Formats: sequence, structure tokens, C-alpha cells
Amino acid sequence: MALGRREDSQQQEFWMPVQNLSKGPGHVFYDKLNQVLAKAGFDKVLEDLCHPFYASTGRSSIPPGVYFRMLLVGYFEGIDSQRGIAWRCEDSLSLRRFLGISLGKETPDHSSLTRIRDRLPLEIHEQVFQQVLSIIDDHGLLKLKAVGVDSTLLEANAAMKTIVRKDSGEDWKAYLKRLMQEQGLIDEGDNPSDDELRKFDKTRNKQGKKKVSNEEWQSPSDPDARIVKMKDGRTHLGYKAEHVVDLDNEIILSATVHHGTQSDAGTLLESVVSAQRNVILAGSPEEIEEVAADKGYHKNETITQATDFEIRTYIPEPNSPHNRTWTDKSDEVKQAVLNNRRRMSRTKGKDLQRQRSEKVERSFAHICQTGGARRTWLRGLEKVNKRYQIVAAARNLGLLMLKVFGIGKPRNLQGGIGALLALWGICRLLWTAPRRFLHSLTTKTTLLATFQPRNWKPSPHRPFTPRQLKITPTSTGC
Repeated sequence: MALGRREDSQQQEFWMPVQNLSKGPGHVFYDKLNQVLAKAGFDKVLEDLCHPFYASTGRSSIPPGVYFRMLLVGYFEGIDSQRGIAWRCEDSLSLRRFLGISLGKETPDHSSLTRIRDRLPLEIHEQVFQQVLSIIDDHGLLKLKAVGVDSTLLEANAAMKTIVRKDSGEDWKAYLKRLMQEQGLIDEGDNPSDDELRKFDKTRNKQGKKKVSNEEWQSPSDPDARIVKMKDGRTHLGYKAEHVVDLDNEIILSATVHHGTQSDAGTLLESVVSAQRNVILAGSPEEIEEVAADKGYHKNETITQATDFEIRTYIPEPNSPHNRTWTDKSDEVKQAVLNNRRRMSRTKGKDLQRQRSEKVERSFAHICQTGGARRTWLRGLEKVNKRYQIVAAARNLGLLMLKVFGIGKPRNLQGGIGALLALWGICRLLWTAPRRFLHSLTTKTTLLATFQPRNWKPSPHRPFTPRQLKITPTSTGC
């Protein structure tokens, strides 16, 4: 067989029959997911929802089913940007089949995704999330007796070094320059260097005067982003994402993005009511009865309002060196807090806390870490919410696929092969270990029989040592 050489320039064929185009083998995960969506009439529902936001005449737009499927691909493939999603869908034959786009057509560009997202309001994305919950309810996976609530921080598409003051519009360097002029360190017409500004800023930090608040500062590129403090003490611009998760099947009932400065206790009931609303609109008769959250959600007013909604709370109290005083509290507030404390002292309360810390945190790991939603490339609270709603819906579809077909993500098959190889290695090690042990015993017995001296007698009180082997030393001649 002769060696084939790649030509530098190739003449393209003028006509190409459609049946001769390569279609690819497809991916079993995406093929199964398309079967689930087709059985539920997913595309027809989306077209009915989006029809009022399009004109009745003109060129046909990108189908809504293609747009939302591309956002699902972003979660399943772990891609956080729209450019990456568009490139991945154009490059993969299996994703083209999942989207329903033939080789003769181009996949949507990232700018097309932006135009469609700006055209469709947030309510449409929420209704798509509810439609996914309806599909899950048809498979009998919504139990909805106890739910867990927790929140995490999302990194905004804005930097701290670009913030400006709300009153004067000064950036950080102009602000430091004005402070140096007020303290008499420089004259009014002087322009300090970056090193001088940096040293002055470090001096203010050591004196405890360097403080940045959301009341005075904002990001010019993303005004909805808030300055939030991380657990390690650093400050970033970000948002707060809050999940309400069914503790039975780990289904996300509500995924809402709030401002980063909103307290956990202030958004608890809002998220729970949103979760119950999503379940009702999905067609499920289930109701939320119990809510488990961490100590950051403990607040007298929140627990009292939850009691008014006939919801039992399981929220641990924060550690306090002082005893609680009820003289300035009403009997209703006192009874609600004491009931919550009594429920937390039981075994059920501790069990719900263990489930919450496991299952709610797992949803954050799948969405934010491996799903590409920790760092948002969109600006504005509404736009971030639109994208996050569909990512949470993709997580629910992954759980449905895991329950029905045993595969929760398309890359789980790669992990399955690695697990089989690791299992084969362990079985082989366990099989060969006894044989190696017996072989070592046989070798030791042979050495004892070969190198025994003539007058040597075994003694039970004197074990055999290597010094008893009278082996003539050899030399290499060096």
C-alpha cells in the first residue's frame, strides 16, 4: 500500500449528495435525553411559550428548542461561556444531532444566543424550569416532604479595581490622590506615581482606615454586582445563588440568584415560596412541610413567619455566650423559636441537617464546579438569573437520566471505564498477593535447607538469623 500524502490545497466538490455526508455515531446520553424530551413534547411547549415574543412574518428564527438545548450543553460539558458553547456545538457531530442541525447548516453563533436571551424575558426561563419539573413529576420523582436550603457566592463579571464612587464617580486612584491632597502629603497639581499611591494605600490599611462599602462604591460595568467578603477575608464582586433541594431525590425546586449582600434569613421564605410555586405550576399536588437550613438562616422573624405558613423549620441556633431574653418578644415568637429548638434536639433534626449538608452542597458542586456556573460572564441580575435557571434545569434533567438510564452526564461513561480498570487492578492484586506470599515462604525454606551448617541444630529459643548463612563473599575486582 502506497503512502498517502495530505494535499496543501484541495478542490472542493461542487455537488455533494446529502446521503454521503457524515452523520457520526452520536452519543448515547444525548440520544436518550432527546427521547425523554420528545416524549414530553418539550419543543412544542417551548414554541408555544415563546410565540408571543416573535413577529408573525419575516425570516424564521432559531427554534427555541435549539437555544435551550445549547444552554443545557453548557452544563453537561462544563462550559461557562457562550462562545465556548457555540464552538463546542459546531465542532461535535453528536451535539449537532442533539440540536437537530444537519451538516449543511451552521450552528447558532454566540451572538445569536445573546439576541435570543435578550428577547425572551425571565418568566420564560422560569417556565422552562417548571416544564422540566413537570417531566420529572411524570416519572414519579417529586416527593417534596422535606427540603434543604443553602446559598453560595457567584463571581461576577467585574473586578474590584474598576469600582467607582457613587457620589463623585472617582475611581480608586483618583480617590487616593484626593485623600493625599487633603492630608497635605502632595500639592494640588502633583501627580503621584503608582508606587506612592500603593504605599499610601497600605498605610491606610494598617491603620484600619481602608474600608469599602456598597453604599459608597459600585461597579460601572455591572451595577447589580455587590462587594462581598469571602471566607478567607478577601473581597470580590459577586452574587448569591440560593437552592431549595428536595432531600429525598435531590431535585432542585428553586434556584434563584440574589444580590450578594442580601442576608440568608431574609431570602429563606422567598425561596421556599418560589419552590412551592414551581411545584404547583409543574402540576404536582405535593406541598413543602419541613425546611432544613444552617445556622445562618436562624432569625426570630423568619421562624415565626414559617410557622404562620405551617412549615416546620429545622434550623440550629448560632452559638451565643448569653442566655436568650424573651421580655421584649411576643409569646408567638417565643413559642416558634422554642419549637424549632426542640425539633433540632431530636434525632430527626440532626438527620435532616446531615442530609442538607450532603445533598444541597452536592447540587452546588455539580452546578458551580463541574457545570461552569461559578463564574458568570453575564452582567446584570436578570441576565444571570436567566442562565442560572436553565443550568439548574439541566441538573434536574441529569438526575432524571441517572434514575432512568443510570447515566447522569455524558462524561460519566469515561469515568465508568476508569472505574472498571481500577476494579480489575484491585482484583488482580488480591488474586496474586496470596501466591506471592506462598512463594516467599517457599524461598525462605529452601534457603534454610541449603545453607545449614553440619553441626547446626534448630532451637526453639534461638531464631534463625542471616548471620548463620556462611556465604563466601565475592568481589567485583574494583
